[in-house]
Amino acid sequence: MAMHNPYKAYQQNSVIQSTPGELTLMLYNGCLKFLNQAKKAIEIKDIEMKNTNIQKVQNIIRELMITLDMSHSVSENMMALYDYMLNLLVEANIYNDISKIDEVIGLTTEFRDTWKQVIQINRQKQYDQTGAI
Repeated sequence: MAMHNPYKAYQQNSVIQSTPGELTLMLYNGCLKFLNQAKKAIEIKDIEMKNTNIQKVQNIIRELMITLDMSHSVSENMMALYDYMLNLLVEANIYNDISKIDEVIGLTTEFRDTWKQVIQINRQKQYDQTGAI
């Protein structure tokens, strides 16, 4: 008999019902979560945990790269920054370098915060167009 996990069901529904913008925000938040776990792993010298979490971040960044709409000029800059972040993560993984992870955390936080503002602006525009109170 299968066990029903309400939290897992909630997570799945959150993803299914999210807009593309909200999904991107979730990816940035996931990056930050795994970056902090990788940092902690370096501090406690858990090489396997460090590697696993860095690989998770690399996979998320690759997904973000794939979804870039290259018809926008900003996408070229984002692609270059994502590529830079991937290189920093390789170095962090090889040399157990927390400063490289901190740099990726800084960039990811900026992207996440900017993306959050974009979502808020778009919601406000939708709200204004519907004339809702």
